[in-house]
Amino acid sequence: MKEKISALIKLGRELGREDLKLAILAEGNVSAKVSTTEFLVKASGSSLNTLKEGDLTLCSVEPVLALLDRRTVSDSEVQDALMSARVSTDAKKPSVEAAFHAWLLSLENVQYVGHCHPVAANQVLCSPRARDFAERRLFPDEVVCCGPASVFVPYTDPGIPLAREIKERVLLYIKQFGCAPRLILLQNHGIIALGRTPESVLSCILMGTKAAEIFVGAAALGGPNFMSPKDIERIASRPDEWYRQQQLKL
Repeated sequence: MKEKISALIKLGRELGREDLKLAILAEGNVSAKVSTTEFLVKASGSSLNTLKEGDLTLCSVEPVLALLDRRTVSDSEVQDALMSARVSTDAKKPSVEAAFHAWLLSLENVQYVGHCHPVAANQVLCSPRARDFAERRLFPDEVVCCGPASVFVPYTDPGIPLAREIKERVLLYIKQFGCAPRLILLQNHGIIALGRTPESVLSCILMGTKAAEIFVGAAALGGPNFMSPKDIERIASRPDEWYRQQQLKL
């Protein structure tokens, strides 16, 4: 548990660094799988760049996931459920996005989740080109760090509605590619990265942000010129790229 807490604090503070422009104020959140029944998630209103142990809330998975199965649920019922999911009643209120964290952490090989709102990424996600950017690739390292495609989620009200939409679209991705995605792009909102290590989550977010910057520049010059599906598949299947992923803890 202490190892997970330390790793999550380090990840959160990296995402909250002012020079990276990934998150400001309290926006964004991080989470980690502790066991099949419990997970850690950033508390609501806590800032990533000053994250400390008391800003992480240990929650039970089952009551949070149960919210996704209810046909209707009010805002007050969501708040009550999140508070009751706390393992300790002294802990802070979990993030309103705890539901999508809990579900994503249930996927195979996903141990950590990071969510933030990079300026560069949101330039694209707040534009008409958002889906195009999400579902295609610009350069090899984007494939290596972010996967062959990202999951694109149209704007959805944060909280349970967003968690349900993420679940639906991630399941479609898994059906197509046979594995969990590395990057989820939320229209008019931000990005989510999934990984087995904190390093893989951070690398995915940084590369996704770099890709967004390149996309904006390429669009200004009449592009972008996307990689072909054949070239993407080739990069994704190269043994040397698999080796590099292992060395980079991706």
